[in-house]
Amino acid sequence: MSIREHIKPAVRDMPPSGIRKYFDLLNEMKDAISLGIGEPDFVTPWNIREAGIYSLEKGHTHYTSNAGIYALRTEISRYVHRKYGLHYTPDMEILVTVGGSEAIDLALRSYAGPGDEVIIPQPCFVAYPACTAFTGARPVIVSLKSDNSFKLTPDLLESALTPSTRVLILQYPNNPTGGIMERHDLEGIVEILRKREDILIISDEIYAELTYGGKKHVSIASFEGMKERTLLVSGFSKAFAMTGWRLGYACGNQDLIGSMFKIHQYGIMSAPTTAQYAAITALREGDPDVAAMVEEYDRRRRIMVDGFRKAGLPCFEPEGAFYVFPSVRETGLTSEAFCDQLLTEEKVLAVPGTAFGDCGEGFIRATYANSMDNIVEAMKRIQAFAERKRNSKQ
Repeated sequence: MSIREHIKPAVRDMPPSGIRKYFDLLNEMKDAISLGIGEPDFVTPWNIREAGIYSLEKGHTHYTSNAGIYALRTEISRYVHRKYGLHYTPDMEILVTVGGSEAIDLALRSYAGPGDEVIIPQPCFVAYPACTAFTGARPVIVSLKSDNSFKLTPDLLESALTPSTRVLILQYPNNPTGGIMERHDLEGIVEILRKREDILIISDEIYAELTYGGKKHVSIASFEGMKERTLLVSGFSKAFAMTGWRLGYACGNQDLIGSMFKIHQYGIMSAPTTAQYAAITALREGDPDVAAMVEEYDRRRRIMVDGFRKAGLPCFEPEGAFYVFPSVRETGLTSEAFCDQLLTEEKVLAVPGTAFGDCGEGFIRATYANSMDNIVEAMKRIQAFAERKRNSKQ
């Protein structure tokens, strides 16, 4: 018997993440600078780590409530209200998950299936199309444009809607582009969605705290009539530099949260206990640390945007997250060829835009979640590389 023949096609035929190849190459190379990993270079702030350590010293090593420690759900409720003016009850409308990715997977499995369509604006986080396909639903890709700051426009959304549309996934601030949607950008989207009350919006707001230039994140759930049909997904990985703690959360309609809870209960049991105790402190005391990290990211962001532009590579200015998404078409190379040769010749790792969707061709993703020294050196190498490739075209 061939096991492969019996694996579900949606899983068997799914290609591996386009990012992994470059991490494997990086591990074989000395003195390389990585601009590829979407992870804060900061260590989790000490007071948060200390809370986790103290929880272990107190013997908090057992399962928690399936939905998460009640004190943590209460703090999430307070935090979301303080940040966005949204109110979710800790008892019925909040679920603590193993990272934000689990929350997205649970929501899709609860709400979409064969015959349904899920609208996914791209470029996007690599997990959305895969998690959609695993449910049997069909990903409907909407290609965003750099000349519109990678925003989802009403026209693009309306053109993708069909009677089979069940879910719209939004991620702003965006990975990989760093684009954001302000209130006036969301208003047109909301007007269209008000006509289709059967559509669930999964709003991935994991980068919400990371905005620049005086911009403030606006949740689509804050619009009148949107809260009941929006699942707000967030977590602790990015803003609080807690990637390894694997902790996220979902806030939304109690019927949807209840359905997600069932899958979480049987498949996961509960999120990591130590991480949950640490997260309580993050929400209560973490604002100053987040502000300090955002200030440093902003400094690096400006250096990197300027560096790509000096290299002759047009670069949209990101206003959120910690990524830039410059065009590399000027070099005459594809996204993958650019990244392959950049790593081989200059020992700098970036990720092809195609890892985040076909419309990412001609772009690369680089993160400024790295030290200033490394960023400055990487930009020197990229500038030399781009100049060399341009000269070779002549």
